[in-house]
Amino acid sequence: MPRRLDHLVICVRDLQQAALDWQKLGFNLTPTGVHPFGTSNRLAQFADNFLELLAVTDEALVPAAAPGRFSFAAHNRDFLARSEGMSMLALHSTDALADAADFAAKGIGAYAPFDFGRDAVLPGGGTARVEFSLAFATDPAMSEIAFFTCQQRHAPELFWKPDYQRHPNAATRVIEVVMSAPEPARHREFLEHLMEGTAELAPGRLTIGKTGDRITVLGPAELSQRLPGLAGDTSPRFCAARFAVAELDATRRTLKSNGVDFEMRGAVLLVSPAASHGLALEFVEQEAI
Repeated sequence: MPRRLDHLVICVRDLQQAALDWQKLGFNLTPTGVHPFGTSNRLAQFADNFLELLAVTDEALVPAAAPGRFSFAAHNRDFLARSEGMSMLALHSTDALADAADFAAKGIGAYAPFDFGRDAVLPGGGTARVEFSLAFATDPAMSEIAFFTCQQRHAPELFWKPDYQRHPNAATRVIEVVMSAPEPARHREFLEHLMEGTAELAPGRLTIGKTGDRITVLGPAELSQRLPGLAGDTSPRFCAARFAVAELDATRRTLKSNGVDFEMRGAVLLVSPAASHGLALEFVEQEAI
């Protein structure tokens, strides 16, 4: 069965300012979480996936990469030296150790699994310890971005909170990640190994994953049609995320009242990456998925 989307890592230089900007976009964010390796985050949770605003907040704690060890913090620090935006895609996992072995066998990730924990602030103000295991995969043809699976090793109710999953913009889930690449077909083998599925190819386009858990890779012509503001940028990267919303009118009202510019492209509400720290956002009503 193809893997499902777990979360997006959106790398920002100023976590406090990014949180204010994403709240203007209508997302309800968790309190700040602090990692033991020099990064901090705030999350927008949905029913079964989420987005993560991430900043490097203590460079002294960032571990260096080493043979067989991927440094999550160092990757994001180096990404920020170039730009803000989506730096990594996480996929759901129930066994990161097995994922790491599978990635190594397929030649897409010769890295040891990475285990860590942090304190999560609960809606009532208390804290709970949450623990994660990650397995990383990289493609030399997409050297500025990375992928991993994420296994949560704690009771689900310690992390997933309905109070954090209600958003003024009516967003209910991340359903698609859009990437750009000069030749989408070039990334077919890597993405099929990563997603455990079969990609669909069309001229200038590659898609993989089930509806609601999809990665789409667009070439220059397809990118300019779907995201005209990004035309000309064809480096392999994450360039947009699509969200399902319960009511698109609620999304429009929230953005208008908060002074956020957007445009309607058919049934899709599009927000420029300038408003969201480097990642274009698409909102579609659930019935239109």
